[in-house]
Amino acid sequence: MNFGLTDEQEMIVSTVRAFVEKEIYPHEDAVERTGEVPEAVAQAITQKTIDLGFYACNFPESVGGAGLSHVDFALVERELGRGSMALTHFFGRPQNILMACRDEQIERYLLPAVRGERMDALAMTEPDAGSDIRGMKCAAVRDGDDWVINGTKHFISGAEHADFVIVFVATGEDQTPRGPKKRITTFLVDRGTPGFTIREGYQSVSHRGYKNMVLDFDSCRLPQEQVLGEVDGGFAVMNEWLYATRLTVAAMAVGRARRAFDLALNYAAERKQFGQPIGKFQGVSFQLADMITEIDAADLLTLNAAWRLDAGLPANREIASAKVFATEMLARVTDAAIQIFGGMGLMNDLPLERFWRDARVERIWDGTSEIQRHIISRDLLRPLGA
Repeated sequence: MNFGLTDEQEMIVSTVRAFVEKEIYPHEDAVERTGEVPEAVAQAITQKTIDLGFYACNFPESVGGAGLSHVDFALVERELGRGSMALTHFFGRPQNILMACRDEQIERYLLPAVRGERMDALAMTEPDAGSDIRGMKCAAVRDGDDWVINGTKHFISGAEHADFVIVFVATGEDQTPRGPKKRITTFLVDRGTPGFTIREGYQSVSHRGYKNMVLDFDSCRLPQEQVLGEVDGGFAVMNEWLYATRLTVAAMAVGRARRAFDLALNYAAERKQFGQPIGKFQGVSFQLADMITEIDAADLLTLNAAWRLDAGLPANREIASAKVFATEMLARVTDAAIQIFGGMGLMNDLPLERFWRDARVERIWDGTSEIQRHIISRDLLRPLGA
């Protein structure tokens, strides 16, 4: 069992980390202050990512991606996690479910997204359907050869920059012993389609500049060609996406925690009180020990889950474990880092208070901590008939 990185993986880590430090860090304070990413900055990050050969690195080489393994991609996301999400968004990782594109969809959506020519966003959550995805009310009904969508989606990240949106909507209902069960279909919807509008969402304390938007569908008419995958097959497409995104959240949490830890460690070694560095006091040194232990544990959980995906092994429980542990670890580590800095930790002169606020949403989006624990416990109990 080898826990070391290959030379190529070491190069991936060093390259992406250097990119984040050079191209992302300098813009973070301005984005945090204004809540906006200037268009010139966004375009520059995208172009530099393309030049670096990392744009759409989560896609196979057969469609123009870098063909990274799940472990490689987790390492990329871990390093991106050190920077502002509002800015690293433009590093460009299109939704992997675009691999479900067929026929003309490949030329209209998949390939332009991989090349960085068109940006996508994904719309799943609704005001009354968060963790309960099957409870969604946004629905599409057939009208001749077309589909007509009505309803609302909210908390949609990146939609203000998207050229098209991947939307999950209800397209029917089955009666089951446990009650009605929605059938879900995935659609590709272009910005500017009649009946489809994108508007500002809510003001969030987390990830300023990485906006959430509201999508409204008012008799939005789409041809059959806009269905991604199979009609009523959206839940399978959704699960494929959730695997990837939950692993991404875990990896980014590890990266963000390491940045907070590095700040706290250096401060503990330099800051003097009572005639010695505060790191010499057990109250601080033991916090540092706990922080790095948790960070390393979350890192190993995340990379193990990615390795299982690469090996073709079941990984649902392992991904859920990585997501719940890494995101809750991030909350503890950022809180401890602020405690080590004392009052200065809460000042916006340092990024720690931002990391602390940003950490809160990680336990909610892409499956709450409660959903992850449900997945883990179900995986353990089902084989026993419970």
